[in-house]
Amino acid sequence: MGHTEESSFYDEEGTYSSGGAGHNLMMNWLEASGRMGEVRRGDLIEGTIVSISPTEILVDVNCKADGIVSGRELERLSPEELAELAVGDRIPVFVVSPEDRDGNIVLSLSRAHSQRDWRRAQELFDSQAIFEERVSGCNKGGVIVNIGRLRGFVPASQLTPGTYENPKLAAGKDDDHRWEHLIGDTLKLKVIELDRNRNRLILSEKAAAREWRQSARDKLLSQLRVGAVCKGVITTLCDFGAFVDLGGADGLIHLSELSWGRVEHPRDVVEEGQEVEVYILDIDQEKQRIGLSLRRLLSEPWEEVVKTLSIGQVVEGVITKVVPFGAFAQIGDHVEGLIHISELADSRVNHPHEVVKEGDVVPLKIIRIDAERRRVGLSLKQAREDTDFDWREEYQQSLREDEAAEAT
Repeated sequence: MGHTEESSFYDEEGTYSSGGAGHNLMMNWLEASGRMGEVRRGDLIEGTIVSISPTEILVDVNCKADGIVSGRELERLSPEELAELAVGDRIPVFVVSPEDRDGNIVLSLSRAHSQRDWRRAQELFDSQAIFEERVSGCNKGGVIVNIGRLRGFVPASQLTPGTYENPKLAAGKDDDHRWEHLIGDTLKLKVIELDRNRNRLILSEKAAAREWRQSARDKLLSQLRVGAVCKGVITTLCDFGAFVDLGGADGLIHLSELSWGRVEHPRDVVEEGQEVEVYILDIDQEKQRIGLSLRRLLSEPWEEVVKTLSIGQVVEGVITKVVPFGAFAQIGDHVEGLIHISELADSRVNHPHEVVKEGDVVPLKIIRIDAERRRVGLSLKQAREDTDFDWREEYQQSLREDEAAEAT
């Protein structure tokens, strides 16, 4: 028994179907061609904008019915967001209801954005990835950073010390405005707490900075080479040297490597915030320490010392330091020699303070030059022996004048 044309249908793949009415045949064709998908409440899907009017947006979501974004839903969008929508655009939509009383699928754009943003926040939380976002606002407890439409909060305790406002600048400001200077700044952040049910999203700049810096330090340590020269910024001065930020890792210039001459404190040579070129002395990968030098990039004073000084020469020196075994004196620029306690005077000396004090200007005889060890041996007693009476009287007179000047 044959089939009539009205009650039979071959789809595009040649599959035979049969049914009662043309409407059923069309439904079969739609299902076979993938035009009839199923959606459920809460699904986040993509659709194509078919039409836009002031009261609704019609969206093709690849189902038997089109999706509708109602006018009430459109009121939740900003004018800027509405202006960006155009017929033919592919947009994410949230399924509010698979079918309303008119058979349409009820959709939401704002909830789609929220859903998408929460997914991104969850991915960032799960991966603990570092990301960058701009500060959009603040309150007395910290700053606000948006992830899409979500409001993330960075508590003050999770801001790095470098982002804190100078207390002097904060004077006179109430707590609600103390972080205003950060609005518009871009921060490196990590998600440290996420609770969608409580609409809670906590971010940390401190954790991101710590991890980023460790990553940058590892990378820098693998790239640096002993003997190389690089640029950095002085970050901290302490009694034993100066720390330099090399762009992800800190290196130390020891006090002895700041200058060829004696340095009492790093502030005599450098200051915080100063940009410097440094020489890489050593790298300890295990302890992640970098030794730096400034003086290695300065001309070697000993090259000039051997040209201008000679054993037996009498020169003028300034006592720079007095120690139990003698006194150090500077002769010329960046050159320091030692006057052993036995070379201070003809008579017995119990302590160098009996003969000289720091700041004294005295005649000194060069008795030894050790260029290899960069040391000069000096003698005060031999210089005085080689200096006539008139010179010594003149020297003593100058000391008395200095003392009188200090007294006034």
